[in-house]
Amino acid sequence: MKRPRILHLEAGRHLHGGALQVKYLLEGLRGGEFENVLVCAKDSAIAQAAGGLVDRCYPVPIHGDFDPAFLYRLVRIIHREHPDLVHLHSRRAAELVGGLAAQMHHARVLLTRRVDNPESAWFAPLKYRLYDKVVTISEAIRNMLTDRGIAPEKISCVHSAVNAEHYTRRCDDTSALHRAFGIPPGRKVVAVIAQLIPRKGHHHLLAALPEILERAPDTHFLFLGRGPLKGNITDQLTRSGLSSHVTLGGFRDDLDAWFGCLDLVVHPAEMEGLGVSLLQASAAGVPIVAFAAGGIPEVVRDRVNGRLLAVGDIPGLRDAVVELLTDDDLARRYGEAGRALVREEFSVEAMVQGNIAVYREMLTD
Repeated sequence: MKRPRILHLEAGRHLHGGALQVKYLLEGLRGGEFENVLVCAKDSAIAQAAGGLVDRCYPVPIHGDFDPAFLYRLVRIIHREHPDLVHLHSRRAAELVGGLAAQMHHARVLLTRRVDNPESAWFAPLKYRLYDKVVTISEAIRNMLTDRGIAPEKISCVHSAVNAEHYTRRCDDTSALHRAFGIPPGRKVVAVIAQLIPRKGHHHLLAALPEILERAPDTHFLFLGRGPLKGNITDQLTRSGLSSHVTLGGFRDDLDAWFGCLDLVVHPAEMEGLGVSLLQASAAGVPIVAFAAGGIPEVVRDRVNGRLLAVGDIPGLRDAVVELLTDDDLARRYGEAGRALVREEFSVEAMVQGNIAVYREMLTD
């Protein structure tokens, strides 16, 4: 019996965020009831990782969010493959170009929506006509779409996942983390794992730093991520005299080696679809302090696996960070609760089965 054919489109270049979720999904689908074809960016990390995961892979050049040449190539691939379902996994180039190309072939189209960026009330209903079904990675994103007029029955929520086994490594030597990032010995390490962009809210933590360090002076902050605010943050740290307590560590693809050595993760984002780095932290047994933005409350449960505060509550942020830096028993309890939460609600298997349920629903309508 011929297996239904699914064409997956992932335009991301690096194997983190959405692209990593696609890799997890393809691993779970391998050898199963569906034939899987992947279209991805040429020279992307997922193109290299896809070997053995899919029946065929098409790495193609993608230039910008609307690339007419990419639209042409994608139409040709869809015409050649005749997929029963096209699954669009990423925003970059995939949402509109992928939707248009699939419509030209009259294929059923599924979009995975990973971000909670608001869309205009007049544009969203027009755009989402391109898709037969939408999967959101959080209930917060689902609610945002229904608020924009998208029919509730068109949307399913399938949480992003984390491979917990990658983050359960115990940290036997914290000095290795200190050496890797130039952190003075003896300091507790608090990480912020996010792009250096305005909506990730680094400025809220920077405003709280002086009082945090006054009350917990043996603390070091590690900002992991890259982005256009790097220069501004560096200047602010220099002006405030806090550079010796903060390291900008850039983007790292080896976080599984370091999570277990962290004492705390802080995520002061003002907008967030879900927060996969928070799932990774919980899987590693690290407590979290975060703002209740977007899908974060689905990952961080207040006084269960961390502290959840109103967006912009700098005094609350300060007090929560100090509390967890000075109460080791509380931090340990939150960390263990986080491990359990990830295993129970955010496993890769649950994410794969959630997508499979949507595929079956769409292919039997």
